[in-house]
Formats: sequence, C-alpha cells, structure tokens
Amino acid sequence: MIVETARVVRRRLGFGGTLLATLFACASLTPSLLPRTWLYQGVMCAVTGVLGYAVGAGAGALGRAAISYRLPERGRRIAWQVMIGGCVALTAVTLWYSFGWQRDLRALMGMDTKITWFPTLILAVAVVLFTLILLISRLVRLGGRKLIAWLGRYVSFYVGHALGVLLIAFLVAVFANDVLFSGFVARVSDVSSVANQGTYPGVRKPASSKVSGGPGSLVSWESLGREGRRFTGTAVTTARLAAFSGRPGAEPIRVYVGLDTTTSPRAQAALAVRELERTGAFDRPVLAVLGTTGTGWVDPRIPDTLEYMYNGRSAMVALQYSYMPSGVSFLVDRDRAAASGRALFEAVRARWARQPAGERPRLVLSGESLGSYELEGAFRDLDDLAARADGALFVGPPNASPIWDRVTAGRERGSPVWRPIYGSGKTARFVQAPADLDRPATPWPRPRVVYLQNASDPVVWWSPELIYRRPAWLEGERGPGVNPEMNWFPLVTFWQVLVDMTAALSVPSGHGHRYGPNIVDGWAAVVPPPGWDAADTGRLRGLISPSS
Repeated sequence: MIVETARVVRRRLGFGGTLLATLFACASLTPSLLPRTWLYQGVMCAVTGVLGYAVGAGAGALGRAAISYRLPERGRRIAWQVMIGGCVALTAVTLWYSFGWQRDLRALMGMDTKITWFPTLILAVAVVLFTLILLISRLVRLGGRKLIAWLGRYVSFYVGHALGVLLIAFLVAVFANDVLFSGFVARVSDVSSVANQGTYPGVRKPASSKVSGGPGSLVSWESLGREGRRFTGTAVTTARLAAFSGRPGAEPIRVYVGLDTTTSPRAQAALAVRELERTGAFDRPVLAVLGTTGTGWVDPRIPDTLEYMYNGRSAMVALQYSYMPSGVSFLVDRDRAAASGRALFEAVRARWARQPAGERPRLVLSGESLGSYELEGAFRDLDDLAARADGALFVGPPNASPIWDRVTAGRERGSPVWRPIYGSGKTARFVQAPADLDRPATPWPRPRVVYLQNASDPVVWWSPELIYRRPAWLEGERGPGVNPEMNWFPLVTFWQVLVDMTAALSVPSGHGHRYGPNIVDGWAAVVPPPGWDAADTGRLRGLISPSS
C-alpha cells in the first residue's frame, strides 16, 4: 500500500488539469459579493483548483481518445514550459491584484480597508489542500483500476470497465451521502439538539400571561427551545413601549410552539391557535404569523418593530420545525419548513375567519431567510397571498423561494433583477433602501408585500444555476454594493457565492444578509397603525438600529 501511494504521489500532473486548475484558482481570487479573509481565500483557491483540475483532466482524456496524434517529446516539453511559466505569472499577478480587490470591496461597503492579506500563505494553504484532495482522488482512481483489472479476469474488457466504473461511482456516492453527509447531519443534529436545551444569558422566564411559557401558558417554558425562550422572554416591556409612545403600553402577545412539545406541524399549529385564543390575540388590531430559520430563530427586529408601532397591542405566533442551522436545514428540512408554514397559516386563518368581519385583526406575515421560504409555502402564488392575508414583509428570501422566484422571473422589461418591478408595483415591491418603497411612482393599494433584499446578499442570489449560467444580477447596471469588477466564471462563481454566505452577517447593515432598521420602513409600508407617519418611522429606526 505504501508503494502504491508513493507511486500515486510521484505521478506527473496532467497538462489540461494543471492549466484549468490554475485558471480556476486565479478566477476565485477575483471579487465576489462580499469581502473574505486570506484563510477563506486559500481554501477557496484549493477547492476551485480541484474543480478546474477535474474539468481539465476530463477534457484531456476525451481529447486523447478522439485524437490519436501525440506531440513529439520536445514539443510536449516546450508546451509544458510555456504553460508553467504562464501559470506562475498569472498566479503572481492575480495574487497581487487580489489585495486591492478586497480593499475596494470593503470600501464599497463602508468597511475598514486596513486588512491582513498574506498572498504567500494563501498560496501555501491552496497548494497543501489541493494536494491532499488530489491524492485522495487518485487513490480512489487507483482502487478503481485494480477493481477493473480483477473483473477483467472473469468478464470481457468492456463489461469489466463498465461494471468497475459503476461500482466505484456507487461506492463513492454511498460513502459521500451515507457516511460523510449523513454523519455530518447527524453530528450537527446532535449538537443542535443539545444547544436547543440551553437558554441565552439574560433571558428569563416571563411573568406575563400574554406570552408562551408564562403563567397559564399551554406551552411549557422548557419545551420552547433556546430560540423560543428568547422570542417569548424578550418581548418589549410596557415601560419601553410607554417611553417611546408617551402613552401606557399594553402587554405584547407572543406565542411560540417548539419541537419538544410535538413534532407534527399540524399538532403544533393547533396548539398555537389555542395559545392565541388563551392570550386574546384575535382581539388585537394586528396578528402576525412569523416564519423561523432552521434553529427556530426569529430576527428580534421583526417582532420588536411591530410591538413599538402598535404600543404593545399586537400579537404574533411562530413554530419551530428544526434544531439545525439554516444552511443544513435548507438541505434536509426544506419540505418540513414549507409544511410548517402552511399548517400554521391555515390554522390561524381558519380561526381568524370565525371572528366577525368587522372585528378581525389585520392578518400579516413576516419571515427572514428560511423563514421567508417557510411562509411562501402556504400560498400558490402572489395573488393567493394577497387574497388571503393583509400584507407580508419578507426579509432576505432564499433564491429557492417559490413566489419570489416567479415574481422576479416575471418582472417588467427594463427593471433589473436586483430591484424588479412586477405588475406595475401594485402588490409587491423590492427594497434595499427606504426610497425603493416609492418605486415605481404608481398607486400602491393594500394588501402590500415588501421584499427586503440587498443586491450583495448571497442568501438571495446563490443558486445551482451559477454553475453553468451567468446570473442576471451581473448583467447591465449593478446593484448597490456589488463590485463592478465582479465577473462570472463557470463553477467558480457558484463556489464563491456559496462561501460568501459564511460572511453574510459580517458586513454593515444594508449589505450582505443584514437589513437592520430597514425592517421598520418595511412594516410601516405594510401595516402602519392609524396616525403613524414618517416622523414616527424615523424615531423608531433610531431605536431599532443599535441592534442591527
């Protein structure tokens, strides 16, 4: 085994693979949506380099099979020398420029441009990791060749090759899915389940009977989970409400049902409705159905803003459908997220419809990230949403969100994908800055749907199509905060934007996946209380922004 491994390591790199690996790695150094650290850049170079090597090696193998001509030894040597020299020069130049690209991107987002950037260490990380991945790949290939040779003793040459390739592909797929991926998900689930039992520092069991987990609640404090406890335990106090409004504030209603209560979405939704009834939620002027992210998290700005606007005379409800972080939940719990959103909205609306027509609260929706996807699953399309709800505020919706996708694809000609206009802006509008709420300058009747989406948010713009298709958001005029020097490269941009997600919350508000006080403007457009004006919005923005 040691001899075989040594032979794999000594084996010369392929011409096409080396060339494409270098080109892909250099492409990964170019700017993407968000700034990155030198360590992330080293890992990105390695992974994209491996992708490039695979493409180049595959193309080279096909070329050799189709064309029998081979260059003389001297010609091959010259070609290698020219290629290596060009690759070294290109790598050096790209590494040199990468420092400036990262500084320019940070300046575009109002961040400190004094950064630590080590081109030598980037190269070292990339080479070491690339070599490790390539070694593993070649060991797999060596095992495949051994298997094909063994099969050749019993079956014909072509049958042995076909069986060997299929068997190796099956084993690799099983190992990747059932061992690596399933093991990763199981480990994340275990860790997340333990974390779900904890409670954030400073969060206390509420004394109000108007929130889940408080006195008289049908849902125990212990069953809420970590995010549920934070949601119900941090409702805006009546003192803070009074300080903002100048009038006595009411106790806000917050209902939450965690996974530890019951894992059935319908049972959770039924329990949530009973909690809403217990707290008197259907007698409030506004009732918000909130979507949660994978861990059950609700962006605190979403409920806080609504409570300040209505001086506590609001009610809101949310369910937990997973313990795991949103990235993992999106892969394994996406269907459950949509089922939870559908079950909750249908149950709440059915009970809401039983109220006398003139006494029903305004029924609105809001969710951030995967929470937006969760609630969109309750409706067929935008018209169905507008017909059955009194408005919605969706924050940083994932690219896979079904209604968002159809509305964006159906935008009016000439409107950019990062700020689309659909149906003359009659129902839905897309916002990065408050001024976008007035675009287009046409009547905007209620119900209204607001999508808060930053042009530099990788959560919004990442999709598998980036592998093979240039995205519309890189065509024509760039959105605010998108580097004019960003380009699209097959496979590479897919990986760049995917890695950008890890830094989506490490940039200032208004960029990446940070929406901060713009949530105030969104709610003010969707469901303002009587007498609410622009001055009130400005005051509340100042109150909400410190936590953005």
